[in-house]
Amino acid sequence: MINLTPWLNAPNWYIAFSGGLDSTVLLHLLAEHARKHASPPLRAIHIHHGLQPAADAWPAHCQAICDNLGIELQVVHVQVSPGASLEQAARDARYTAFKNALGPGDILFTGQHRDDQAETLLFRLLRGAGLRGLAAMPGQRALGQGGLVRPLLGCSRQQLQDYAKAHELAWIEDPSNVDTHFARNYLRGEVFPQLQQRWPQASQNLARAAEHLGEALGLLDEVAQGDLAFAGQGAPAAWPGLDSLDLATLRGLTPARQRNALQYWLSQRTRLPDTRHWAGWMDLRDAAGDAQPVWRLADGQLLRSQGRIWWLSGDWLQQPAGRLAWPDPAVPLLLPGNGSVRLVGAAALDGLHVAYRQGGERLEVPGRGRRDLKRLLNEQQVPHFLRSRLPLLYHGEHLLAVANLPGLVRADCQLHWQLPTNAQGLS
Repeated sequence: MINLTPWLNAPNWYIAFSGGLDSTVLLHLLAEHARKHASPPLRAIHIHHGLQPAADAWPAHCQAICDNLGIELQVVHVQVSPGASLEQAARDARYTAFKNALGPGDILFTGQHRDDQAETLLFRLLRGAGLRGLAAMPGQRALGQGGLVRPLLGCSRQQLQDYAKAHELAWIEDPSNVDTHFARNYLRGEVFPQLQQRWPQASQNLARAAEHLGEALGLLDEVAQGDLAFAGQGAPAAWPGLDSLDLATLRGLTPARQRNALQYWLSQRTRLPDTRHWAGWMDLRDAAGDAQPVWRLADGQLLRSQGRIWWLSGDWLQQPAGRLAWPDPAVPLLLPGNGSVRLVGAAALDGLHVAYRQGGERLEVPGRGRRDLKRLLNEQQVPHFLRSRLPLLYHGEHLLAVANLPGLVRADCQLHWQLPTNAQGLS
């Protein structure tokens, strides 16, 4: 029924085991394969969302199934954040747990099937999704340090039911699956039976259409990669790891190619905005030259500075502060929420500390005398959002060096700043 050959060299196999029909069939298939063939160690993960009383009994059911198959089970309790979409919040919590469980190269198998593919396409069509939303669920994709694989996408729900009955498998029927207040349940329980009565191949044809859309998306992704290769050039070497694109290059594209390039770029960093929120891109792009526009997205924000747009997330959304003593300059200094710094030269000095701009700082620049730091940062074209978090090295009350700017030093020393991680909130 499934081909597992491509993943036989993975360090570990995991299965997302809810106890429902799909994952029960998949667990049985994986266990049968492991029994008959050399396979990576197989473990099951059950996510307890805590959203309904009936779910409290499910870990015991899953444990009994796993015990019978000789498979280790891990039960993970997650907190589902309140919000407009309970389904999306539960999915985010679930996939965060899966991501945390995977080590380098590990594979997580999930039980989505062909009918799920068709339902997803119809659901997203009714929401007015674009091509990226309508494209087929991929058979595999990266997840954390490992990968996610959906080996049942070629199978129908009926095939899974037939397999389960033939092998006398027991599975959980989630009471919430019949609650048609949830849009996807309404499609599954009310709409699809009508469609399949009139068009028996509806699910198969819709899944095939999703595959065609996925192929079209692949071509658009190739166009985006080419456009971004040009837009990514010219990033300042002083700020390694900070993602940015050249605004003039993006402006030179048609509006459709701008959106396509940004959708591809942002999809690797955040959940994409819907059509209404793309006005934020136009506001960012077209703001006056001296403006400092911000486009806030689900998992971070885009800013414009020094002719580039910059992606900020994670620690970058919090402003560091304080004054940190550096008792041993031979050892890198960790900056809370702001990476770390290391010193080259001047290590013999006592009384060193690192601080951030307060305003009015002045620096003795060799050959230029005592200069205002604000003007010096303007000359160096330092992006405005970086200036308040640039580490400044002091000896007592005397400013010695500005991080990552070799021209802005007073003593024979250089301050190297390891920037904070531009963390992603993707799931």
